[in-house]
Amino acid sequence: MRLAVIIPTYNEAENIPVLFERCFSSLAGLDFELVVVDDNSPDGTADVAERLGAAHGNVKVIRRPAKAGLASAVLDGIRATNAEVVAVIDADLQHPPELLPLMYSMILRGYDLVIASRYIKGSRIEDWSITRELISKIAITIAHLLFPKTRKVKDITSGYFMIKRDLIYNISITPVSFKILLIVLVSINDFSKVLEIPYVFCKRRYGKSKLNLSEMIKFMIDIIKLKLAKL
Repeated sequence: MRLAVIIPTYNEAENIPVLFERCFSSLAGLDFELVVVDDNSPDGTADVAERLGAAHGNVKVIRRPAKAGLASAVLDGIRATNAEVVAVIDADLQHPPELLPLMYSMILRGYDLVIASRYIKGSRIEDWSITRELISKIAITIAHLLFPKTRKVKDITSGYFMIKRDLIYNISITPVSFKILLIVLVSINDFSKVLEIPYVFCKRRYGKSKLNLSEMIKFMIDIIKLKLAKL
């Protein structure tokens, strides 16, 4: 099965060369492509991605006219590929691409969704403040209360996961959320084919994090909107 790695970007020009190098090294021997979805980054992220992609041949770069949200970027990337399996990874190097082959092997073993989890045994988070971790866990707790079936997954706000394309391509819920994984989890019923694996959530190497207090508050509001949409 062909694998597409979806990479939403905004001002990640410094990180993209390192990410590409690590992705190509980790995925060598597999049938894959990288799909960069850029929201008109003023630092020229899309130009860097296209220049690097020209040397490899299995890179697509989607340019969007303005910032339109992470969830919609992921969906645009998925719609731009025919790969049977898609992975979603941040461009900031906090998600180690070296984990992709393991995630892919779990898909081949029969899992529909493999989540890189920050909150199971064996995981570790680098350089997070107590406040940021607390806000993240509060958001997860609220989501678990509103959507009880998602309690089977510890890290429902993970931005790093791999899934069979047909399970996410046809999701019917509006992607109001900053994190699309919750929408996916709410939309599926068979959690026996969902797997969480531990990893080290790394410190950002270059640039500034897009996730701040206002984004987390927005995410919690969107959780409530998602609940209302399901009523």
